Amino acid sequence: MLRAAPFDRDAEDAATSLRERRWFAAFKAASEVRAECETLLESMALTQLAWNLARARLAELEALRDTLEEELSESDVREERTAA
Repeated sequence: MLRAAPFDRDAEDAATSLRERRWFAAFKAASEVRAECETLLESMALTQLAWNLARARLAELEALRDTLEEELSESDVREERTAA
């Protein structure tokens, strides 16, 4: 039976150690990016909620504006009839 030379075993140990270090680095990087994604998702949800509220408020204000515009127009017509 052939035994691996010490040099080969040291090279294998070094390669395994390097792989482990790279795995831990990749794991840490993925964890950090996952946390960033979760933060961004929460931010997007808050932004969506704020956008929906602003759109609802805009619709209310536009409806009020349109109603006031109609009232002003009717008032102008009445004034014109009274003046004539």
